[in-house]
Amino acid sequence: MAYISSYKLQQDSRTTKVGKTFTKNIRMHWQLLLFIALPITYLIIFKYIPMVGVQIAFRKFTPTGGIFHSEWVGFYQLKKFFESYQFERVLTNTIYLSFYSLIVGFPIPIILALCLNAMQSARLRKTVQFIIYIPHFISTVVLVGMILQLFNNSIGIYGILMTAITGSQPGDLFAKSSTFIHMYVWSGIWQSMGWSTIIYTAALSNVNLELHDAAQIDGASRFKQVIHIDFPTILPIAVTLLILSSGNIMSIGFEKVYLMQNQLNLSASEVISTYVYKVGLTQGSSDYSYASAIGLFNSLVNMMLLVIVNAFSRKFSDSSLW
Repeated sequence: MAYISSYKLQQDSRTTKVGKTFTKNIRMHWQLLLFIALPITYLIIFKYIPMVGVQIAFRKFTPTGGIFHSEWVGFYQLKKFFESYQFERVLTNTIYLSFYSLIVGFPIPIILALCLNAMQSARLRKTVQFIIYIPHFISTVVLVGMILQLFNNSIGIYGILMTAITGSQPGDLFAKSSTFIHMYVWSGIWQSMGWSTIIYTAALSNVNLELHDAAQIDGASRFKQVIHIDFPTILPIAVTLLILSSGNIMSIGFEKVYLMQNQLNLSASEVISTYVYKVGLTQGSSDYSYASAIGLFNSLVNMMLLVIVNAFSRKFSDSSLW
């Protein structure tokens, strides 16, 4: 009994010490806790609490029944999507556009950052940075308007030049599924490549200049210095950003696709986000449960891809998110 009493006293003493330490840390770092309180509150209110509404994907939603009292149908909505004639098309288009954008667009900011870092003239470097940063601040609506005007087959620069060269009016690029894909991807790269170089440029600023001096003494060219000194420095950051990008492979931006979309290029431009919008809001009888099920499927696939890519990165490299 004496041993048990002694053990309880020790446990109570440890609990008291932990409680005092916890209270002391709160008093010492209350500014930092207050600083992170707002974003945490935002996440809870707008990200976690709305997850209760995910159950609408497993119900046959009716306005009278609401989220909690509508008929429970299980995986009926997901099965309906998998058996739909639109499933293969929207899934293929989404994956194709995402991988195309990732494969082409991901290395370009890295190359730009390495080139900017290799420039000897500070004035030229700042000028180039200013020019390539500007497109990031153009809104999606304005960007699509610019694309429509520039590549108009009658009054746009494309139409005027092709008419002058060939002597006949060219075809409408927006009426072809194949050209829509390239215009969507490359216009996005043009808009975002400059801004994406900021992270890599910041990482390159931490490179020890003594390494470059030693490489020059050893006779290494500027290209070899970039390959053996600069590139390994930004490689961990590049891997981390690649992992994060893999978690958005199924998430094609809605606005730009929808604005560039028409009945003639629908076979290539109909992606999951636009399809969810149409079946959930714009059709005669809006099917909220069906649209929610498709969105849930999209999010689950993104999460699985993120976990898989992170696992591969952790296994084959030293960089991972967890």
